[in-house]
Amino acid sequence: MASLTLSVPRELRQKMASFKYINWSEVAREAIIRKLEVLEKMDRLLSESTLSVEDTIKYGRMINKGIWKKHKSH
Repeated sequence: MASLTLSVPRELRQKMASFKYINWSEVAREAIIRKLEVLEKMDRLLSESTLSVEDTIKYGRMINKGIWKKHKSH
């Protein structure tokens, strides 16, 4: 198995140290696996997309505006 070194801010490391019974390597490994699964699923879903990068940015902004308006009215 390969090794990976992570840098974390001092404050985060101090908080982690208060939970000595947690295997932080396993926590990081599981988080990386979950992220890779999401990215791979996105790649599969988007592999046949005909949208350009510009289209996706435009639609993303439209969605964000709609969400903002919805939450602003509540």
